[in-house]
Formats: sequence, structure tokens, C-alpha cells
Amino acid sequence: MSERDHARELIRELLHEALATPNGNGGAQGAPPVYPPPPVAAVHRPSTWAAPAAEPVVLATDEDLDRFVRALLARCEDAAQREAIRAGRVRFTLASRTGAAATTTSSPAAGGAIHVQRGAVTERKVDEAARTGARLVLGPGAVLTPLAREKARAKGIQIERER
Repeated sequence: MSERDHARELIRELLHEALATPNGNGGAQGAPPVYPPPPVAAVHRPSTWAAPAAEPVVLATDEDLDRFVRALLARCEDAAQREAIRAGRVRFTLASRTGAAATTTSSPAAGGAIHVQRGAVTERKVDEAARTGARLVLGPGAVLTPLAREKARAKGIQIERER
């Protein structure tokens, strides 16, 4: 067998081994759980549960992206950090150049409206509307969770959908 054929056979074996196991991790337990794992977490999670704080990441230029990826790779060298990132205990969110998280909600004036353009509308957002006496206005990309719908109905919060 030539050196070239030997290299091809070795690559075939490696690919077969990597593709035969979940995530190509050599027989470990498969993919890490999604944090929080749906749908059970959504049903059994107490209303006091808070998602882990997301780290804001500015990605306005190629240099920002390069810096973020290099920092992420450095963090992944530590096994504990790598597992925390995989499990979702460390999360990231896009931020603007000023450092504020890029959200699509606006703060309502008393009796005004809370506009949510995209993302999940949760019980926390309904509580905010109840505190300020505002109504919720959902954009085309916003999704109202079942628990938030129930809470809004119980608290008398008006929900409108933008077209």
C-alpha cells in the first residue's frame, strides 16, 4: 500500500469514528443539554427563575469579531469555562458600540405601551407592563409565551399585535 493510500485509509477511519459517535466526542454522553432544556423547563420553572446574565458582545467590525473569537477560544481552553459555555450557563448577547445590549423593547411612559419587535415575551415583561400600567404591543417577530399570556389575562394587560 502506497503512502497516499495509507493516508486515505487513515482519514476514512477517523471520519467514520468521528461521525459514528454523538458530536464526534469519542463515545461521551452526546450533546450537552440546552440551558434550560425545553419544554420541561418552561413548564416546571418557577416564576422567580432568572436566566443567566448574558455578556454583551460588540460585533461592529471584522476586528471585533476576530477579538471575540480569540477570547472565546482562550476561554474554551479551561474545561470548566468550556462546559459552562456549552451548557448555556455563560451566554452572549449582541451589544451596540455604546455598550448597551441591542434590545428591541422601549421603556414605556406611564400608561403607554411596551413595544417588543422580536423575541420571546415572558412573564417578566408582563410584570413590567403591569407595574407601569402599559399595554404590550408585539411586532411581527415577537412570540408570546403561554405563561405570559395567562399572566397578562390575570392582570388585565392588553396585548396588541402589530401588522
